[in-house]
Amino acid sequence: MNQLDALKQFTTVVADTGDFKQLAQFQPRDATTNPSLILKAVQKPEYAPLLQATVDRWRGRPMDEVIDRLLVRFGCEILATIPGRVSTEVDARLSFDTSATVTRAERIIELYQAEGVHIDRVLIKIAATWEGIQAAQQLERRGIHTNLTLLFSFCQAVACGQAKVQLISPFVGRIYDWYKKQAGASWDEAARAGENDPGVQSVTQIYQYYKRFGIATEVMGASFRNVGQITALAGCDLLTIAPDLLAQLAASDAPVARRLDAEAARMLDLRKIELDEPAFRYALNEDAMATEKLAEGIRAFAVDAVKLEQLIHAA
Repeated sequence: MNQLDALKQFTTVVADTGDFKQLAQFQPRDATTNPSLILKAVQKPEYAPLLQATVDRWRGRPMDEVIDRLLVRFGCEILATIPGRVSTEVDARLSFDTSATVTRAERIIELYQAEGVHIDRVLIKIAATWEGIQAAQQLERRGIHTNLTLLFSFCQAVACGQAKVQLISPFVGRIYDWYKKQAGASWDEAARAGENDPGVQSVTQIYQYYKRFGIATEVMGASFRNVGQITALAGCDLLTIAPDLLAQLAASDAPVARRLDAEAARMLDLRKIELDEPAFRYALNEDAMATEKLAEGIRAFAVDAVKLEQLIHAA
């Protein structure tokens, strides 16, 4: 049994890509996309006809609508390949606007439904700002399921659990990047690998807290830099993995053991936390890594949204 098949014994494997032509070989249950992944995909020659056809069909409509229709087109192609759910992201430029996020999410769902896709097969990705979490709470109450992304801190996870969102995506690799950069020459890769990786530790803490207090929100580790980070989280509810790392897992027969266990987490002596808006904002402010990476992530996705607009204009 290769590592990918072994991992699937403990964890739902999700493909992190907009390149739906790569999906079949790895047989993931779900798939996640984001503006950067869609931008990367549409610049490949094999996806040029899909981009052109979408733009031609909806030419003259507002740019934000054309973008959503393109995202949904990719999502539908992905859903034709996988048995589970696809995550489609709301424009990062709306990350601090609750009502606009809700409106955009509802339109994305309506576009999927117009294509015959059941609402339960779509997760709306929203940045885990306070405003984004409140938008997700409203959407969940309306039966629209959400995936809270750009999640770097424990306080973001606590607030998402309180809001009863469907799923969160804590970012392993970007947390690792921040601590490695901060350490500079003193960083010891071997000593900070596996369960000692700061990104792995963050996801483990969140997973254990959710299971200890019966929080139904699914935990999906994301943003991996190496296979070791993935196998160190075997047993997590879901892990979303880029195709190059899926290929590495499929090519290795090294053993994979369960690392996270819900039953064991339920026995832990942990304290339940409740966060209102001031407490959330203060806790996030106290976490320099999370504050920096959240802002950086929103800026990067916003830049890629603009680049996608430019490609559509040129088509």
